[in-house]
Amino acid sequence: MDFAIRPAAPGEFDALGEITARAYLDDGLLDFGESDEYLGELRDVARRAAAAEVLVAVDGGRLLGGVTFVPSGGPMADIAGSGEAEIRMLAVDRAARGRGAGEALVRACVDRARATEGCVRIVLSTQSTMHGAHRIYARLGFVRTPERDWNPIPHLDDITLLTYELTL
Repeated sequence: MDFAIRPAAPGEFDALGEITARAYLDDGLLDFGESDEYLGELRDVARRAAAAEVLVAVDGGRLLGGVTFVPSGGPMADIAGSGEAEIRMLAVDRAARGRGAGEALVRACVDRARATEGCVRIVLSTQSTMHGAHRIYARLGFVRTPERDWNPIPHLDDITLLTYELTL
């Protein structure tokens, strides 16, 4: 691995927000494109970092991608319950893909979950079209939990997030 995984520094928040937003936009993951409300959340790394742990993959001074690790509920948790940590907003710059940064970021979250007292599992939500992420989750032992699938915009019937979990 020719990059490092570490907590994001405040001076990196804007760049990471743009990497995350671009990953979702360029991969067609936002139903409403540039007008999607979720785009603001993807860009607001400072808000995430105030409520959870934001990790980055870096090669020298270049940001490759990032992820949000939610250790035990709080305002950043979407589906985590008691004894569960959550992974959110995994994104890798398109130019940096294929180097293992996404998997390394997920592994770092798993390590943090294992180190969190009382944490017995790590959970996440993903879109059905995020095939690269699904392959990472499968390689690391995550399993689908269809009973937890959910719709983040209940008034729209055609949006369902798939869920995965890893028992620690």
